[in-house]
Amino acid sequence: MIKTMLKAGVAAGALLALTAGAAVPQGKTIKIGFISTFSGPVAAIGNDMRNSFELGLDHLGRKLGGLPVEVIYEDDGFKPEVGLQKTQKLIESDKVDFVVGYIWSNVLLASIKPLVDSKTFTVITNAGASQVAGELCSPYVFSTSWNNDQTPQAVGLYMNQKGVKTAFLIGPNYAAGKDMLAGVASTFKGQILGQELTRWPDQLDFSAELSKARAAKPDAIFAFYPGGPGIQFITQYAQSGLKGQIPLYTAFTLDELSIPRLKELAVGIPGAQEWVNDLPNETNKKYVADYKAKYKSSPSFYGAQTYDAAALLDSVVAGVKGDLSNKDAMRKEAEKANFKSVRGNFKYGHNHMPIQNFYLQDVVKQGDDYVLKTVATIVENDVDKHADKCPMK
Repeated sequence: MIKTMLKAGVAAGALLALTAGAAVPQGKTIKIGFISTFSGPVAAIGNDMRNSFELGLDHLGRKLGGLPVEVIYEDDGFKPEVGLQKTQKLIESDKVDFVVGYIWSNVLLASIKPLVDSKTFTVITNAGASQVAGELCSPYVFSTSWNNDQTPQAVGLYMNQKGVKTAFLIGPNYAAGKDMLAGVASTFKGQILGQELTRWPDQLDFSAELSKARAAKPDAIFAFYPGGPGIQFITQYAQSGLKGQIPLYTAFTLDELSIPRLKELAVGIPGAQEWVNDLPNETNKKYVADYKAKYKSSPSFYGAQTYDAAALLDSVVAGVKGDLSNKDAMRKEAEKANFKSVRGNFKYGHNHMPIQNFYLQDVVKQGDDYVLKTVATIVENDVDKHADKCPMK
């Protein structure tokens, strides 16, 4: 009798364990594939993204939805074909639950098909290819950054406010560069006197383009150059004497990674962004303070967007109670954007692009350092212009 009761007790305990396991799978480790650029002249961007994702996981106790996490970092080498190979490896060999990252639009576009075909839940933390916001939108792909057009559109609006009547546009000849110049042109009400698309990513001498801009005699120059090429562009713009003659407006050219190298050269060059380090919400204050304490430097918008990705994934895994086989439930949880963003208010459009504010930012000297400061809000709750092309509703 006692033996029978013990067996019954063991059986009941096993049933209870199975029931609990249905709520949060026991022994499950969340596998995340993270693709960025960790080598070469733009490695600082990838490292900032990785640092911020690691900090986000630290703040979550190294767990997502209560489950332990393994992250596999892959370097795309700044090349679309390598990014595709690494994406396929993560999906087919590593069998990751999530893919996170992507700096470059051309790398993302090369990788998007295997991600969507395999229904791999993906969070883009920088690349803003317009196609992914529009006709290539997917139930399995979300962004914590922006669409490429949005930031330069905000710059175009600010140029209007400043009374700029004529402009000359310069940027790199790849997907994001084309989107950026099209973005500023779509909101700028003045006349565009010229446009130059330069080789990417190997062109670092912009003297010919700056000479053409000087000859056109515009009221302003707009430029988009991220990473090392941006440092080179601004340095040559200043050295050419144009800084004192023709004002420069930028998108993604000045950030916390480039300003320490440019210092005084960055002052007086306005830009726009959806995140600046001094946004006054508590999540952002903690992120910035802890990043500085851990890494002894300031985070950039690349990092801020990637920090948000960790919080988004935590909300998804918690929302589906660890059941990552239910892709539709995961999609619905992500669409809720049920997490505290470094940007404050955060919500998604039907194409899984954030609806968010864009701010005017300026470089100022603070003690011995040069830092970005929020000057004003240029546009509130901006919806990217490609959303209407997305078939998801």
